[in-house]
Amino acid sequence: MSKHQPPCDDEATEPIEVFPEGALDLRAGADACYKCTTCETSCPVAEVDDEFPGPKFQGPEQWRLKRKEDQDIDDSILSCSNCLRCDNACPSEVPLSQMHNEARGEYVDEQMTKLSREYVRNRILANYGLLAGIGSKVPRLVNFVMGLGVTRKLNEKLLGLPSEREFPAFATQTFREWWRKRGGAQVESDDKRVAYFHGCYSNYNTPEVGKAMVRVFEAFGYEVLVPEQRCSGTPMFANGMLSDARRAAETNVESLAAAIDDGADVVASCTSCSLSLRTEYPELFDIDRIDDVSEHTYEALEYLRIHEDLESAVADAEVDHPALAYHAPCHARNQGLDRQAVELFREVDGVSIEDVGDSCSGISGTYGWKAEKYEASMAIGEEMFHHMEAADGEVGMTECPTCAMQMEHGTGYEIKHPLQVLEAALVPE
Repeated sequence: MSKHQPPCDDEATEPIEVFPEGALDLRAGADACYKCTTCETSCPVAEVDDEFPGPKFQGPEQWRLKRKEDQDIDDSILSCSNCLRCDNACPSEVPLSQMHNEARGEYVDEQMTKLSREYVRNRILANYGLLAGIGSKVPRLVNFVMGLGVTRKLNEKLLGLPSEREFPAFATQTFREWWRKRGGAQVESDDKRVAYFHGCYSNYNTPEVGKAMVRVFEAFGYEVLVPEQRCSGTPMFANGMLSDARRAAETNVESLAAAIDDGADVVASCTSCSLSLRTEYPELFDIDRIDDVSEHTYEALEYLRIHEDLESAVADAEVDHPALAYHAPCHARNQGLDRQAVELFREVDGVSIEDVGDSCSGISGTYGWKAEKYEASMAIGEEMFHHMEAADGEVGMTECPTCAMQMEHGTGYEIKHPLQVLEAALVPE
């Protein structure tokens, strides 16, 4: 049961099963909504898209309609970006994002045409890890082809991918290839052990983030494990591909639970991955050991702040680093992690950091990678772009890889991950 879900005492009413094999009943959450519309005012999509009915309609109202009239899911559920800001805003702790994920999954399974361009495009975006695994076999060739203007035009025409966006380049050596070549962990410890969930993007596109994670944790004496893993499921949730997400979750839970049995906690460098493992998995699936994985999962900086005297370590550090314009991802805010990078790095001699505000970046994973959502995505991100350009720094920083794409796309700035800055401060070259 979701931590947001209050108990339901009405045993006389039959629960609604969204999926044939499921037993989720969100009536109590729907009934807790008293229509204050706070969620609507916090929704970045509703702010720029007059046709989007907002999170209250997508969640509690659709559940009420379904209970009374067994209505189909409204197709506007596909316009929800899954930023989860409505969850943070709701004063009644209505499980809005859980309702949205359930509704989106039902809509895709039962109402979406499987041969439509939109379905094919969304399935590809949801399964980025599969695409990246193939592309990274010949990264230079794929990067060249995907960078051609004609390829971007074709992608927009055939798949509905916005030609304005540059496809992220694949690294010539993935993180896992580097890990194997390095010989695995360089530190062994029975007392301090973490299992690194690197996710797809740090593996295939930005292995420097994964390398920084390993070097920083080893500097604190941790043995780092790199278990087998698949996508965290975040892009699958956002596109209603819950069957795909469940298969990935089954692999991840089995692998990470084995690492926990070996004495490790699970650490992710992406805030969307940590959110998925510890919140969305137990909300949506009933896989054996899923609660163990949820309870042992942390974001990397969060873990070090809990278990190490990180503030004292950085207080003695000195680094010559360009000024930083920091953006806290929506999924970091959902986990209460939105201030940790600013609070930590403002203590580092030689680092100047400025929070560029609480606006959404607008890309929300795969939302901004859809041609019909591109203009809305950029309109949402406009406030963040403006604040970045007004800040002293001309290097951006964030924990989320797709927020980093949007920050770079909107400003042209180089974007760093906090672990890379921490590596520069604490790990000798």
